[in-house]
Amino acid sequence: MSDEAINREGLRVAIGFPSAVMLVMGGMVGVGVFVNPAVVARSLPDARLILAAWIAGGVMAALGALVYGELAARMPSTGGEYVYLRETYGPLVAFLFGWTLMLVVHTGGMAAVAIIFADNLNVVLGAHLPEGPVVICLLGLLAGLNCLGVRTGNGTQAWLGVLKVAAIVALVGAGLFLAPHAAAAKPPPPIPNPLKAFGAGMIPVVFSYGGWQTTNYVAGEIKDPARNLGRALIVGVIGVMALYVSVNYACLQALGVDALAKTHTPTSDVLGLVAGPLGARIAAGAIALSAVAFLSQSALTGPRVFFAMARDGLFFRQLAAISDGARVPAIAIIATCSWAGVLALTGSYDQILSYVVATNFLFFGVAAAGLFVQRRRDRLSGVHHAGYRAPGHPIATILFVIASALVVASSLWSYPKNSLIGFGLMAIGVGPYLYWRSRQLKELSAAP
Repeated sequence: MSDEAINREGLRVAIGFPSAVMLVMGGMVGVGVFVNPAVVARSLPDARLILAAWIAGGVMAALGALVYGELAARMPSTGGEYVYLRETYGPLVAFLFGWTLMLVVHTGGMAAVAIIFADNLNVVLGAHLPEGPVVICLLGLLAGLNCLGVRTGNGTQAWLGVLKVAAIVALVGAGLFLAPHAAAAKPPPPIPNPLKAFGAGMIPVVFSYGGWQTTNYVAGEIKDPARNLGRALIVGVIGVMALYVSVNYACLQALGVDALAKTHTPTSDVLGLVAGPLGARIAAGAIALSAVAFLSQSALTGPRVFFAMARDGLFFRQLAAISDGARVPAIAIIATCSWAGVLALTGSYDQILSYVVATNFLFFGVAAAGLFVQRRRDRLSGVHHAGYRAPGHPIATILFVIASALVVASSLWSYPKNSLIGFGLMAIGVGPYLYWRSRQLKELSAAP
């Protein structure tokens, strides 16, 4: 398949295996890796438990990647989870996923990261640029680059991803080899409720590992997705797991558990031990770079879900439009970046983001469980799926579904109000679904 091939949806197929790996890593490595080590340390005042939490999060993401690799091979269409849920459970479940993604999960994440970029850019420049114009300019630039074509958008995020990984590796090296090591730790204090504490510590961990599945959104634009996407998911997740565990080990070595738990800027503190006051600017530059790389990946992947919904007649029809020359869903890209800008300007995104932990992992578990449904259909129909098969199924799939359920339960336990609001936001989508579904059925009945 050539770089100029057009898939059945009218989109250009131009993403190879190396770029797919960088898409996976770019979707996972946001700004959380620079902040969340301290958040986890405040819940788990024991270095062994901290590292165990980050390893557990990586294992969970790897299990999910195994399952989603087969789902992508079975349904290599643009839209990722939306397509898997639609083909397995029907349009309502798929719509509620896309609705929640558009309302806040994807666009809210973009808004939060764009604000973080603006704040850290001011630290780097030593300036006081207003957040609003900086955010709008950045999102507008990334929307424009992605509207030029999938190769331009993916090329941008790939290079940014390489630079981001290099910056994190430099941080790890500074913490391990250049910064003075913290004094020997005292025995960790007893944890009153270790199960709840570990569950609370896992919330920021699983957030940091989130995003690997967004590469599935552009499956239709990946060369030979049945072969390349599953491999890219595994390689990307393992690479990020190695980065995250190394970052936390470096922070623990340089700062110690107590100092790590007390700070809100762990990477700045580590680099400050090496470069003095200049360390804050270096850390801010690394965070700003990571933010841009994450936003570039988000502007490429998320709009494909809303494009798929619109093609089904279950969203604004204009979002299904494909630009003539670049062959990309330009209106969906512009709408996604515009809504992210609105959320950033209103400042409401931070609260809404905390509402969606439970709903996000609910859909993870439901989509993964769909592999059992798909394989059962194969047995009943006598069809043998000859493409990529998830290694370790059914054990690996069961473990991922259970892990997703535990994250949902932990979120409800630790943050009951916000979790229930998240389910409420999801439920609101039933009304819009019924409206678009009725329009869809009328059009189908009127067709000759």
